[in-house]
Amino acid sequence: MIRRLAAAMAILIGLSIWPVMVQADGPSESGVIFLKLVPGARPAGMGEAFVAQADDATATWWNPAGMAFIERQEVALMYVNLLPQFHLSDLYYSFLSYVQHVPDWGTIGGNVIFTNYGETEGRDENNQVTGNFHSYDVAFTGAYGSPVNNKLGVGVAAKFIYSHLSDQGAGAEKGSGVGTSLAVDVGVMYREAFTRGLSLAATLTNMGPAISYIDRAQADPLPMTIRIGASYKLIDNEFNRLIFNLDAQKELVDRYDDGRAVPFYIALFSAWSNNPIANEIDGIIPNFGVEYWYSNLVGLRMGYYYDKLGDRKPITFGFSLAYSSYRFDFGYVSAGEGHPLTDTMMFSLTLGI
Repeated sequence: MIRRLAAAMAILIGLSIWPVMVQADGPSESGVIFLKLVPGARPAGMGEAFVAQADDATATWWNPAGMAFIERQEVALMYVNLLPQFHLSDLYYSFLSYVQHVPDWGTIGGNVIFTNYGETEGRDENNQVTGNFHSYDVAFTGAYGSPVNNKLGVGVAAKFIYSHLSDQGAGAEKGSGVGTSLAVDVGVMYREAFTRGLSLAATLTNMGPAISYIDRAQADPLPMTIRIGASYKLIDNEFNRLIFNLDAQKELVDRYDDGRAVPFYIALFSAWSNNPIANEIDGIIPNFGVEYWYSNLVGLRMGYYYDKLGDRKPITFGFSLAYSSYRFDFGYVSAGEGHPLTDTMMFSLTLGI
């Protein structure tokens, strides 16, 4: 039951994701898919192209190397209802992140992610009702970013993952319905690369052992993902800023023929070659976004990403209102009539301390 429930959760989240989600070679074969839900209404409004910008408190998730150039204290909060067209009030995602600059050391921070799936009716091996149970996922992350010089920054983040799919297993299953794991993210960012206003960056996230609900033979790999990106400030003056972002991402997950998860340090290489080359290319998702700011008061943005295998090609929009150390961000996804992503709205608040 637990393994079927885990697969169902992955499918549910895969349908619900606003800006990115399951990709790679068709539906994701990883567990704890909530780790791929992107935080921040601002990057979400730019088609999730943010890895080379990552200039606010959400950098603890997007790219810890971006923290190297944040010299302030800042808090970011986000909330979004998933699957809005189904009106499920107990299916939601929330995110809290904090960064603080430490002179001569760099910038430290962390985030908490909580994804709630609501209550589910439990049944035993004889299909008899056993009562309702509450399902949710949570992750705690600590991050650190440091400049190598005034152009190059590096960062690392470590996270603890707790996945509570059910209160107990069913029948002869050994598992408790709860899985835990650890993961590491690494990132690099190079600003003013080759020309003024251009930043390049890359991250490798969710590197860690597979998560198990029943036994290790049935463990699911974490959604290890590689992202590379570029950000270019076409206009950057006192009253106007215009920024173009371009990212590309791919999930690096692999399984043996018997269904067991390939260790992440092997999948890092094997996930590129174990399937036909056409699928490997199709599994790379490009993200594009543009952001315009007027006088640090009003921000407008739009974006697009192309997930061929997942059949998701939404257009995203967003805006920001900023005053003093406060910034409110709104993001919206338009994916076409009848698509589960359509009308997804994201709200986030960023506070300077």
